[in-house]
Amino acid sequence: MFDLSGKVALITGGNGGIGLGMAKGLHQAGARVAIVGRNAIKAQAALLELGEGAIFIESDLADQTVCFAVVADCVAQFGRLDIVVNNAGTSIRKPPQDFTEGEWRSVMAVNIDAAFYVAQAAYPHFKAVGGGKIINIGSVMSVTASAYAAPYAASKAAIMNLSKALAVSWAADNIQVNAVLPGWIDSELTQKARAQVAGLHDAVLARVPAGRWGEPSDLAGTGVFLASRASDFVTGAAIPVDGGYLSRA
Repeated sequence: MFDLSGKVALITGGNGGIGLGMAKGLHQAGARVAIVGRNAIKAQAALLELGEGAIFIESDLADQTVCFAVVADCVAQFGRLDIVVNNAGTSIRKPPQDFTEGEWRSVMAVNIDAAFYVAQAAYPHFKAVGGGKIINIGSVMSVTASAYAAPYAASKAAIMNLSKALAVSWAADNIQVNAVLPGWIDSELTQKARAQVAGLHDAVLARVPAGRWGEPSDLAGTGVFLASRASDFVTGAAIPVDGGYLSRA
């Protein structure tokens, strides 16, 4: 049920953090993986960890044309596409009244626009192989918020509802679309947050019933489940992987 042998997965932002954690899980389950990112040095280290059957596609996913080209490149190299993990994400931390239009748009472009365009690009390739899986990476901020990350929270809420819309649109094509809502995961993005937001580390530990920050590897099993036949009747769901963060009052 969880065997991904013969499948091909494209993971945006797959050269580190949650994306690499997902990529490792899918690769260990048998999938060939294409990781997409901007930092080629990080990507080479990621490829060494992944081993044979993994490639890197350098891209910033700047617009629809670029997103379509990335998907086409993956299919050209592997011959098919079965799984997409839309993980690429960014955040700018400041009070909402201080954001410029360019800052707002830069977060939205990476976090929600690129996810939609990559899904669009993947659709005909999924149809060609009889179905597919899309895993959109949201956040606990898909349903909560903070005082310092308005664009991030808005984009992650949008990811959750985009997943539902694509799920109901493409269910008849045997394409399942789900969102994963990571909690506070120890990654480059959250390390920057801890440096910028006083008291964040202790506040997270106090709120998470599991009593720890998550690790990227904590996402691997959920990724394999949502990418495999085990989840063929699961679509439009939003699954927290947060150590109990959202369940705590």
